Amino acid sequence: RSRRWRDVSSVASFPESVKMTNCWETAPFIALQSKASAFKTSLHLRDLCADYPRCSGLVARHECPSGEHAVTLDYSRQQVTGDTMETLFDLADKVELSGKIEEMRRGSVVNPTEGRQVLHHALRLPKDYDFGYCAGGAQIHQDVHSVLSSVKAFGEKIRCGSAPGATGKPIKNILAVGIGGSQLGPEFVAEALRADPAAHAAAQGRTLKFLANVDPVDFTICVDGLDPEETMVVVVSKTFTTAETMLNARTARNWLLKGMEGKANAADVVKKHVCAVSTAIDKATAFGIDKENIFGFWGWVGGRFSVCSAVGIVPLSLHYSFEVMEAFLAGAHDMDNHFFTTPLRNNIPVLLGLLGVWNSTFLKYETRAILPYAQALKRFPAHIQQVDMESNGKRVTLDGTAVPFSTGEINFGEPGTNGQHSFYQLMHQGRVVPADFIGFCESQQPVELDGEPVANHDELMSNFFAQPDALAMGKTLSELEQEGVPEAVREHKVFSGNRPSNSILMSKLDAFAVGQLLVMYEHRTAVQGFVWGINSFDQWGVELGKVLAKQVRSQLTSSRKGGAGQVQGFNSSTQAMIEAYLAYGKKKMNKELTQGSNLKEIMC
Repeated sequence: RSRRWRDVSSVASFPESVKMTNCWETAPFIALQSKASAFKTSLHLRDLCADYPRCSGLVARHECPSGEHAVTLDYSRQQVTGDTMETLFDLADKVELSGKIEEMRRGSVVNPTEGRQVLHHALRLPKDYDFGYCAGGAQIHQDVHSVLSSVKAFGEKIRCGSAPGATGKPIKNILAVGIGGSQLGPEFVAEALRADPAAHAAAQGRTLKFLANVDPVDFTICVDGLDPEETMVVVVSKTFTTAETMLNARTARNWLLKGMEGKANAADVVKKHVCAVSTAIDKATAFGIDKENIFGFWGWVGGRFSVCSAVGIVPLSLHYSFEVMEAFLAGAHDMDNHFFTTPLRNNIPVLLGLLGVWNSTFLKYETRAILPYAQALKRFPAHIQQVDMESNGKRVTLDGTAVPFSTGEINFGEPGTNGQHSFYQLMHQGRVVPADFIGFCESQQPVELDGEPVANHDELMSNFFAQPDALAMGKTLSELEQEGVPEAVREHKVFSGNRPSNSILMSKLDAFAVGQLLVMYEHRTAVQGFVWGINSFDQWGVELGKVLAKQVRSQLTSSRKGGAGQVQGFNSSTQAMIEAYLAYGKKKMNKELTQGSNLKEIMC
């Protein structure tokens, strides 16, 4: 195996020490380009899906050791043959995919632009696991479980009432303040477990809300109905400097202080009602947070991969209990183990990643729909949207070479069957959108009414099984003629078909399965990045907007509070928009002053 990734120890040495094999310069890549042309012109899924040996060979299955949870991936409705898949595996070999996966597992610096290891899989290792094969693994494993032990002890005190709020009331409400990976992932898990019987029972009488947007409306909605005396604010910010998060944190602190004004000491309010997930202990304590209530995480955890760290486990265990979250971490580790130990041809995250490369790079499909047939997963597409698009929306390879094609996909989705009445029209008769259908054999909350032909979950799953076939097979003009459809509308009812999809069938949606599903998609994203040769673990694209926003913020401050008359330092379009924004504020303020003056005259 190539050692080139292990030689990278700092950002400075990176360009000289790492020279990657560009995937587009390999023979399998060129062969796949030719195969893609054939699929565009002569091969149809209607015919491919009639080939039983082909279809039976395009299925992968993973079952956890207990046998209680299984994951089946059926990719027979993808525009591939056995030969296509073998060429994709050849491409994987040429770019050393197996070696790159192993380097990540062993703690090599696979995020060289930031000089970091990528070890989110270490967050879910069992306590008795031997992580000695990883660079610094023993200490990393000890640190992870030290934080988990602290989170468990903290959560148990809060949940049992032995650590009440500043006025003596027990803490029942959790307000998690964070943005991006600090919010999307934990919120997806929270929603996924809301109707799970075990998690639901553990959360009885409790409320968990997530505050992300700096828009004050989000804060107003989040705290509506909450009693400050019964609320714990969890501030999630690695550096304690993220502008939106810290403004929301100060707003939440102000809400707590006002809500308990005259009832408790201000310092006690913050100490007993605010905790933090951060590495900036000095800034968190300066905020007023008790040092014992600060839970750390590490530079080798990217924000969008941090759900299994204290970022997610603190608010989720406060709400659902640490025991429920242990099951979630166990499911995540189960899928990690599958990913790191299963040969490529039966490796579900690898197959998903290679198929994503095939669809986006070779067939030129720019989008991907994530379609969970489970209402509990309504926030899953939004989380994977960030995981995938922030990871793989890159323009250069690891050594700075421009990639000659677009990387990453535009991810979107909704739960079925809601999406069927929204955007499926476009998927069936408009653009080709590769789709992942996700379904479960068992419902979290089964309902079966007397006199109904099927149970509610069976009705849902009927659509889960039907939609992939409808996309693949379509409906021909000849079939419409045979059915007696009036000629005037026949063309309108033709479905071209040949639209690819994956079907992922899992046993049931509990905490363990949520962990499996999360990790399946995390590693799928990494596989695509490894094939393309890009860095899936940095995110320089989010920085430029932040820098420009600081300039605008300074202008707004000086214009509103400093009396500066002229907006300057921007292009003419932005300047005009800022001036219009400020003018509206001045107009409204003058109107309010006039109304106030008139009211005084009337009263006099």
